Amino acid sequence: MQKILLYYKFTPIKDTLTLKLWQKTLTDNLHLQGRILISPHGLNGTVGGELEDLKAYIKETKQFPGFKDIVFKWSDGGRDNFPRMSVKVRDEIVAFDAADELRIDEHGVVGGGKHLKPKQVNELVEKRGDDVIFFDGRNAHEAAIGKFKNAVVPNTHTSRDFIKELESGKYDDLKDKPIVTYCTGGIRCEVLSSLMKNRGFQEVYQVEGGIVKYGEAYGDDGLWEGSLRVFDDRMTVDFSDHAKVIGECTHCKNNTSNYENCAWANCNDLVLICEGCKQDENKLFHTDSCRTNATVKVSI
Repeated sequence: MQKILLYYKFTPIKDTLTLKLWQKTLTDNLHLQGRILISPHGLNGTVGGELEDLKAYIKETKQFPGFKDIVFKWSDGGRDNFPRMSVKVRDEIVAFDAADELRIDEHGVVGGGKHLKPKQVNELVEKRGDDVIFFDGRNAHEAAIGKFKNAVVPNTHTSRDFIKELESGKYDDLKDKPIVTYCTGGIRCEVLSSLMKNRGFQEVYQVEGGIVKYGEAYGDDGLWEGSLRVFDDRMTVDFSDHAKVIGECTHCKNNTSNYENCAWANCNDLVLICEGCKQDENKLFHTDSCRTNATVKVSI
């Protein structure tokens, strides 16, 4: 039986290269595949493999003093959802271009939002009603197929766009509101919530464990609606058999949660497209420019 693990930990890392070597050796010995990022701020990983091998990985990884209380989240899938095992060192484990601003100690991110468990999220909404603002900490294309109801979705293509968005003035009227940030597994909101507080947002929360944990608790019978975009071969996952379809096909506007890679190999963007339109190969391009470039390349 195979599964996928999602996890992260913000803790100071003095020797990132040694940690990289240890993690690569460990995952290779356990026949795992996936992606791990390491920075002076901590560790961020998604790995798939046999259940017993993943349990062994958890046990060994927790031997590192800073990782003993990592929360590992389980998801359906396995080793083959990833092309290889990649372990890399970066300036940040989430690329907000905020390496110099972010402060980390042995307890995690300094000055971040208050963590709310799924039940506490619902309790906050029951108590404060429409005053509560859900703020999506992901990229806009992820929110196109799934989000918390009535959430604010910033105009972001990558996480690097968030600082510009926060400083644009668009959200200044929300600075005195209770803000609940959320993202896939929680890691992006660790950073985003601290950036928001640094810019004058007074009451900032984050969903502990992210959408994954909320979905485990409430499925599609809570405040979440739609599908969850994931970054492996699965593309999307649903929390139940009655997940709401909120995405719209790029071409015909029919509801869909199906993403396809742009047919031009040099484009890294996705196309939100229904099964009907997908049958037309001319519609499998992110933009007309992608279609033109692909045609020119074939002609040459």
